[in-house]
Formats: sequence, structure tokens, C-alpha cells
Amino acid sequence: MTYRFGRFTLDTRTRQLLDDDDEVHLSPKAFELLQVLVRNRDRAMSRGELHEHLWPSTFVLETNLASLVAEIRRALGDAADDPRFLRTMHRFGYWFIGHVDEADSHQAAVGPVNYWVMWEGRQVRLADGENVLGRAPDATIWIDAAGVSRHHARILISGGDATVEDLGSKNGTYVRDRRVDAPLTLGDGDQIRLGSVVVTFRIPPVTGSTETAPAG
Repeated sequence: MTYRFGRFTLDTRTRQLLDDDDEVHLSPKAFELLQVLVRNRDRAMSRGELHEHLWPSTFVLETNLASLVAEIRRALGDAADDPRFLRTMHRFGYWFIGHVDEADSHQAAVGPVNYWVMWEGRQVRLADGENVLGRAPDATIWIDAAGVSRHHARILISGGDATVEDLGSKNGTYVRDRRVDAPLTLGDGDQIRLGSVVVTFRIPPVTGSTETAPAG
């Protein structure tokens, strides 16, 4: 999904924040926080809810969230005392207040996007809809390895986004060192740990027309 606000574009497919055509660096946690706030822009979000999104079942200092908010404001050129995008709701939390235009990722303009998972020298292309990863013979992506449940997890490709969801596996599913306990959006290069196996989610760049090399 692509979100545009001001001169900025937030692309959840590629996990990029763009200022016009220039990429703006955000740490993974700051990107995740901005994504959550933009998606829930119809309301203010409490600090407790944001903590649960970012650090589920983990105790962190209150200053950790404030540091991420400050990082986002620096990236957007925003100010706490006169916000255009991110407003502090005192004694409660934060609210993304910028006007947002929402659209599917730009795949319609550049052609179809391919999604793959890769592990141990193998690669499998993902289909639109549900792709189940597991040890069962009927799994879309068959991974016969210790610690992998029969139907361990699924990757859902829908509307230009890819999300991963645990299917009640014994050993859990982890992405970016976080246990997946709710559908989680994937970005290019994300590593998904299933028991003893780590698979890498990839979105190869869409290739345009090939230019003819000048004659030498």
C-alpha cells in the first residue's frame, strides 16, 4: 500500500519513506511506528496501544517511544509545537493529523510485482492469495525441517501488500526478532524464522524495457 502526505510517500511494500524521489532513512522501529499511525489516522492512539504494536509482551522505557516520535519528526521536518503531521496528545499518546492519499502500490503503473521466498539455495514464487508454509505435504511451500509445524504460517498476497501470519505453530513465527501474533506486513529482505529454518522474503525490482547499447 502507498500513502502520500505532503511531499512524502510511505510505501509499505518496499518499506520506504520518500521525500519526493529521495529516500529518507528511518530505523525499522520508527518506520513501523509511522506506518501504524498513518493506518490509524482516523483516531489518536494511546501510548499503551503503540507499545503493544512495537514491543508486544516486552517491557521498554517510556522514552523509547518518545525517541521514535522524535526521529519521525526529524525525517518529516515536523515540529511538536506546530505539527503538520504528528500531534502529541498530552497524557495520552499520538495522532497522525496530515491529509493522506491512499492507493495500492504503484504496481498498476509498472506492471505486476513478483514475490518470492528463498532459503538454503531454494526459491519459490508466491501466488496471489494464501501461501501456507509448513511440513505437511499439502503446504504451498513445503519445508521438511525440525521445529517446523505441519501448517506453520501463511503469507497472504493481496492488494499490493504481503502479510505473514502464524497458524498456531508450536515454535512460533518470528520476523525482525519479533514473534508474529497478528498479521504483519512484510518488506523486501525480511527474514522469517520458522522453527530452525529462516526464509527470506524478496520483492525483485520490476524491470523496464531494455535499452539498446550504442554501437561501439
